[in-house]
Amino acid sequence: MSGFIRVWDLPTRAFHWTLAVLIALQYATGEFHFLDMRWHFWFGYATLALIAFRVLWGFLGSQTSRFADFLRGPAAVWRYLRSQSSTNLQTRVGHNPLGGWSVIALLASVSAQTISGLFASDGIDTDGPFVAHVSDATVKLLTRVHHWNENVLLILVCLHIAAVLLYLVVKHDDLISPMWSGRKRSADARSLRFVDARMAFALFVFCAAAVAAMVWWAG
Repeated sequence: MSGFIRVWDLPTRAFHWTLAVLIALQYATGEFHFLDMRWHFWFGYATLALIAFRVLWGFLGSQTSRFADFLRGPAAVWRYLRSQSSTNLQTRVGHNPLGGWSVIALLASVSAQTISGLFASDGIDTDGPFVAHVSDATVKLLTRVHHWNENVLLILVCLHIAAVLLYLVVKHDDLISPMWSGRKRSADARSLRFVDARMAFALFVFCAAAVAAMVWWAG
């Protein structure tokens, strides 16, 4: 008999939705000049702090948020994919093996976007904070990475949304509501380990302070 169990902690949920908003705002400011480009940089700094926090939370956070809980090898991913077309359907309380690697792909792409943006330049009047500290060749390379990876990130975001909708419509597996409420209906009654949200707050403050110090140092 299934019931609702706690799956996602508040820090992970807050990270997920805040990152989604920041990506949308950065795209709007960068492509459509929705706001002054200074906002584009500020949103980028906030994103960098968020990503740094999520990496730390992946090692120190609650059970379902830890990389060790959802990262599996190719064999496990293949078994999961095969199970989706059989009667022996594999289900997981947190990220499934395929979803776990999609998380890593998104984190890697967002990281590449925010870090390359620190060194990017439009060659006119908008420079990242570290442009003056590296060579022109490095600036040109990372500016290209910033523009190229924007398309990669958009593709990954679209695939993520499509996968969530596919699970909802085809498999009747709602992945959206649990990311809001933190709870999901499941027959798995095992007790999951959760870390105090105050630790997450301290980690994020540390990450935000580190990013702020880095930007201040760069001038």
